[in-house]
Amino acid sequence: MKNTTLCYIERDGCYLLLHRVKKENDLNRDKWIGIGGKFEENESPEDCLLREVREETGLVLNDWRYCGIVTFVSDRWEGEYMHLFHATAFDGVLRDCDEGVLEWVPKEEFSKLPQWEGDRIFLRLMESQAPFFSLKLCYKGDSLISVSLDGKPCSRPFLP
Repeated sequence: MKNTTLCYIERDGCYLLLHRVKKENDLNRDKWIGIGGKFEENESPEDCLLREVREETGLVLNDWRYCGIVTFVSDRWEGEYMHLFHATAFDGVLRDCDEGVLEWVPKEEFSKLPQWEGDRIFLRLMESQAPFFSLKLCYKGDSLISVSLDGKPCSRPFLP
């Protein structure tokens, strides 16, 4: 299982999103996601968060909240523990990203953009300021087949 971070940076009612269109064979190809990436050796979740945000955007975070951990299980991809963050303060100038196109998207427009079904669940938890959570998302192909929140199965429509 790999460890990754994902951060939704918020400003003026918008999220800074990455439209994943630049890499071939990208499991997130054409999806809109937050900012993040894989842990490097000896990094904590916060170390990885700060490094990935700086590398992908040029921004330096000043205020963030560690929201939860999301376990991804897939019949196609390597398993993943994704550490989810929400940030509201930063310094720096936004720069181009080699993994996709960065764009400030109004929060109410985000739900209309292509994203994983499970992302909608953890975003709802993050936006509601739920206490730190553990969310398990199981996929078969591109279809979400099961969800557990804090060790308890959730039934469709998988919304806590």
